[in-house]
Amino acid sequence: MTHKILAGTAVLLGALLPLVSGCNNSSNASPQVQPLDDVRMNQVQYLGSHNSYHIRPKQDQFELLLAFIPDEAPGLDYSHVPLQQQFDTQGIRQIELDVFDDPQGGLYANHPVRTLFGEDAASGIPELDAPGLKVLHVQDIDYETTCYTFVSCLQEIKTWSDAHPDHLPITVLVEVKDEAIPDPLNLGFATPVPFGVDALNRIDAEIRSVFPRQQLLLPDDVRGDEVTLELAVQTQGWPLLSQVRGKIMFALDNTGGPRENYIAGHPSLEGRVLFTDSPAGTPEAAFMKRNNPLSEPGEIAELVKQGYMVRTRADADTVQARENDTTMRDAALASGAHFVSTDYPVPNPAFSDYHVTLPGGGVARCNPVNPGDCQPELLDEGL
Repeated sequence: MTHKILAGTAVLLGALLPLVSGCNNSSNASPQVQPLDDVRMNQVQYLGSHNSYHIRPKQDQFELLLAFIPDEAPGLDYSHVPLQQQFDTQGIRQIELDVFDDPQGGLYANHPVRTLFGEDAASGIPELDAPGLKVLHVQDIDYETTCYTFVSCLQEIKTWSDAHPDHLPITVLVEVKDEAIPDPLNLGFATPVPFGVDALNRIDAEIRSVFPRQQLLLPDDVRGDEVTLELAVQTQGWPLLSQVRGKIMFALDNTGGPRENYIAGHPSLEGRVLFTDSPAGTPEAAFMKRNNPLSEPGEIAELVKQGYMVRTRADADTVQARENDTTMRDAALASGAHFVSTDYPVPNPAFSDYHVTLPGGGVARCNPVNPGDCQPELLDEGL
């Protein structure tokens, strides 16, 4: 009987509500919104993966690297699952892609080190023969990847995003690379093309070739009508989560020359796709990297309070996983950095049980330094 009374009451209220709403024009009336949608994207903390495309070198090649570069090789001993699987099963919402310029195509199509193991140097991978930005870690020695080109990586992101249109924003950190490496055995290693202005422009172009404008969160969107991007994040704040669901944000990892070339002619990143790691006090300052949360205690929290979005790392070079040392991880999570990046969203049993997840689980949590009105129970699982 009780459930019938409740059902009847609901019907009656449903009929009366439009009449009541139409008669009430007072300032006390307010639209009904989801509480989470009152939260800004910088009032949440997200989990990220470092070198998100990376696959460990083949065992015979890894052992060779150990012989030639014993100090550096152990830091290459990690792998990630494909990007869509990271989004689906590991709660990753910030990834990192390293890109090399290959305007003519084919520069990284050969893997000459494989001749040492009786194999053909030619990779036989058609994508590597085509012109365009390539995604890999260190040319000729650490090149295994889940997506060979920048465009193919972006297409992976878009495919997943299109299938989950209400997802929390995904941030993609892009690092440009052009450093030559020693070739002690004269195998014919590739010499990278210097990453100049044209290549930086192609980053924007390749992103726009995959994502429609409405799926991107650009510096122009955040700046709005403010004079500078920095002033916008410090006064207006970052967009609401309700405004950025299903969107992708890009940022440039590099500082120095690449950053200055990318900004040149685009004050406050006007017309650009990527945010930049720019210092406080500059017109472009909005996103920053502070990769070691232990180096300057309190610095990240202060930047977060000032309105900047910050990326930090929970581990580096496999050290923490091998030693099961959670010191850096715990500092990163407590710092308030918005993006906490790791090589271990799941443990590597060969090392230890070390891994990084957000306290409470899920794909995001209320930022411990700048939570605003965020309520943990309202953060959506699986988004």
